[in-house]
Amino acid sequence: MKVAVMGAGAVGCYYGAMLARAGHEVVLIGRPSHVEAIRANGLRLETKAFDEQVRLGASTEAGAVQGADLVLFCVKSTDTESAAAQIRPHLSPAALVLTLQNGVDNDERVRSVLPSSEVAAAVVYVATEMAGPGHVKHHGRGELVIAPSRSSEQVAQHLMAAGVPTQISGNVRGSLWAKLVLNCAYNALSAVSQLPYGELVKGVGVADVIRDVVAECLAVAKAEGVAIPGDTDAAVRGIAQSMPSQYSSTAQDLARGKPSEIDHLNGFVVRRGEALGVPTPANRVLFVMVKLLETKQR
Repeated sequence: MKVAVMGAGAVGCYYGAMLARAGHEVVLIGRPSHVEAIRANGLRLETKAFDEQVRLGASTEAGAVQGADLVLFCVKSTDTESAAAQIRPHLSPAALVLTLQNGVDNDERVRSVLPSSEVAAAVVYVATEMAGPGHVKHHGRGELVIAPSRSSEQVAQHLMAAGVPTQISGNVRGSLWAKLVLNCAYNALSAVSQLPYGELVKGVGVADVIRDVVAECLAVAKAEGVAIPGDTDAAVRGIAQSMPSQYSSTAQDLARGKPSEIDHLNGFVVRRGEALGVPTPANRVLFVMVKLLETKQR
């Protein structure tokens, strides 16, 4: 299988490297410094089980998706439409575009730009970070839940053979909302405090804030008619336990002076709450605090 990773950050690099290790032809599409390091030395994949240089392709050009059977679409949610437009002229008609992004509506947004392409959403449960150009560090987990599509079964088999636990679910929308709840509970707080999850939850009043944020998210989801699977409270508690040293992606963005995806996390809940008549004061405060920090950096 030929695989292209559009937006080779920590998530895309991890899954791309796992597929490359399993023998698939993989090209990562990312920033020049990252691409140069990979071309020179391969991608360093550092996990708790192994630490190795993985040989794969790298490019700065969207045209590198040409001929790919699978496109792992991993750009920031703020760049969804523009990135989809960039790959559109080069995309194989038979390719599956799998969205591995934060937020709940990226697949719909990609589909609006690529109406003739097969697009499926994926829910990502992995703790990773870019430790430097050409160096991705894996802290834990790695499961994917993907939506049914013409190619999903075959892709899932390849992913599982590559060491990526993968499930196909008819309720990916609900799973995306479940992930959104986790992101809303932790991302902004980790960003504002610049603390990893394990330290964050020890803070005075943090548990109460997380409880309020989660309750608002669940109220909005209910108003949307979304059925969230599993035990949400247990999942929220489990994040700090399973990934105690992980900083949220929002925290990593702010630490590097980059715009975050907060508009598509707590900001999304606020906007949907307004549209549906559901109050979201805790989410609004976290959203505003992160936006203020972004403004200060600019």
